[in-house]
Amino acid sequence: MKLPRLRFGWLFVAAIFAFLGTNLVRAVLADEPTRPRPADVARAARSTTQPGDEQLSVPAGNYIGGNGVVEPRDRETRVAAPQGGRIARVLVEEGQRVARGDALVALDAEIETAALAVAEAELAAADAELALRVRGSRAEDVLAATAEAEAGYARASLSGGVAERLLAAAQGGGATRDEVERARGQAEADRATAAQLEARRRASVAGSRREELVAARARRDAAAARRDQARAQLEQRTVHAPIAGEVLQVKVRAGEYTQPGGEPLVVLGDTATLRARIDVDERDLGRVHLGAAARLRVSAWPGVDFAGRVVALGRRMGRKNVRTDDPVERNDTKILEVLVELAPPPAERPLFVGQRVIAFLDAR
Repeated sequence: MKLPRLRFGWLFVAAIFAFLGTNLVRAVLADEPTRPRPADVARAARSTTQPGDEQLSVPAGNYIGGNGVVEPRDRETRVAAPQGGRIARVLVEEGQRVARGDALVALDAEIETAALAVAEAELAAADAELALRVRGSRAEDVLAATAEAEAGYARASLSGGVAERLLAAAQGGGATRDEVERARGQAEADRATAAQLEARRRASVAGSRREELVAARARRDAAAARRDQARAQLEQRTVHAPIAGEVLQVKVRAGEYTQPGGEPLVVLGDTATLRARIDVDERDLGRVHLGAAARLRVSAWPGVDFAGRVVALGRRMGRKNVRTDDPVERNDTKILEVLVELAPPPAERPLFVGQRVIAFLDAR
């Protein structure tokens, strides 16, 4: 039983030594580990650029490079509504040119329209009242008041005569004391009525009092102010263009709801003249100056240079505005914004707001 165990054990040990020897020979005869093998070289051979990518070449000369973005002449104008509400109609389309004051978006305005109608009716009533106070009584009213006053005087004269005759008759025993007292009372009442009618006649002839005219004018002015307020509130339900330019983006649709402080309704920009805002590294600030010539390139038009000139320099350092997504790009550097005004691009090679560019500024 012992001899078979020894024979198989030597076979197992021999197999282990054979495996180790084979690996040792392979390690000695193998190529250097730092030298790529032909198969690895063939597998790694591939193009570093995709079809259509521009092979950027720096123009010859003394230039400062920087990334930037195309923008309108005075940046974008993000138009919002002063009040919240439902969008009733969108009156413009993207790409449309508008003048200053043109209507862009209309909000629901049923309540404001009704309020304006009420205010205009109140103003009409106040105007009529003031006109009545200013013109005074009509000629017919004055004649009627005069006739009533004269009739009152006649009744007072008649009742006075009756009272005197009864008094004389009473002295001779022809009338009682009670009849005399009633006649005197009636005469006094008729005289008072005549005085009242005379006062009404004078008032009709003189017209309204000064205080009444002042009060009527004040009520009319208040009604006019309420009318103007209602009209202004109705006008605010329509959003107008604050500048002349092109509609770059419409962000709402009819039926949606907007509120102040939210997203803008429409984005406008003066695209008659385009500009590019370039990030210039702080180490190059001493070499950039106003009026310097600029050459801009975009990935959409490889090999085409767009001309421009520096028209403004920023007044404060800041962080980068444009990222190239290059893994070796430094994002912690400070930059100064440089504004380049572009020459009109060819019609067949247009530039668009928001398009990224690479700028080369003449540093001479």
